[in-house]
Amino acid sequence: MKVNSDISFKSIYTSTAVKKSLEFASSNGALFGASATVAFSVLRPLSIMCTPKADKENKKIASAKSITSSLINLGLMLAVSVPLAKSIKKIDSNPEKYLQKETIIRLKDSNKNLTNSKGYIFATQLFKLGIATVVAVPKAIITASGMPYIVNMMSGNKKTEENKNISFKGITDKTAKKIGNSLNKKKMLKFVDRFKNSNFPMHINAVTDSIATLTFMHQANNSKRINESRKKTLIYNAGISTILSIACGYTIDKLLEKPTEKFINKYKEINKLDKNLEKQIQGIKIAKPFLILGTIYYLLIPLISTFLAEQADIKSSTQKL
Repeated sequence: MKVNSDISFKSIYTSTAVKKSLEFASSNGALFGASATVAFSVLRPLSIMCTPKADKENKKIASAKSITSSLINLGLMLAVSVPLAKSIKKIDSNPEKYLQKETIIRLKDSNKNLTNSKGYIFATQLFKLGIATVVAVPKAIITASGMPYIVNMMSGNKKTEENKNISFKGITDKTAKKIGNSLNKKKMLKFVDRFKNSNFPMHINAVTDSIATLTFMHQANNSKRINESRKKTLIYNAGISTILSIACGYTIDKLLEKPTEKFINKYKEINKLDKNLEKQIQGIKIAKPFLILGTIYYLLIPLISTFLAEQADIKSSTQKL
């Protein structure tokens, strides 16, 4: 039986689920990334546990770190990114209320709506994606603190201490005004003019991952709950994973530049009558680095980083003897 591959391929362009996912990525890139991370993190522990010539306990700790980090990230993103995204939607629907006339003129491309202009998209995505960078530090701190409990659960020990609830105040219309005030500043507008054509989604992801990893390494090193004999391997693993992920991510992103452009052009052609087309195109550009880095970090890198971390720890211990 011959399968009509053209029909199945076209379904990617016309799928309602795909369109909704792209619109979600455009509206709240940070939460989209956190959700994708949880999905990828289900497979990462399997990849880690399959690493050859690595200590079983080290693999268990690395898996626990992955699970803890992704769940905490999703929880934090739900708490802070949803109200932030709603605040920016208020600016989208009524820019004159929050932005100065001069700001609107500078951000708006010729013959385009403000919300579809490169300048405005870049400026607002700085807040939408940038919130993940802000949350990176507390996420890493909580991950280092919560990881031992996950290790205990993986070992069959369900006894854990009760954690204090973390609460965040709701972001209201005041936040939209603060964002608007930030966008009205001349330095911000100059920054937007300079970098609006850059690969900012990938850059923000790289900065966020770097900050989170450095913070986690520091916290893990100072933690009294993580077994001292396992700390170095865990720290090496985190550092190697992030360095390899970012390096490979930029390389693959560059290689996929032309295929992505062709995909977008085809998508525009097929969905030219869709009222949310511009938002979906934004979503493709936002989702791309998350999917690339997620595939690399959660599926390909674990085998390499877990093995290299194990060898680095052994070499370090040998040199001290």
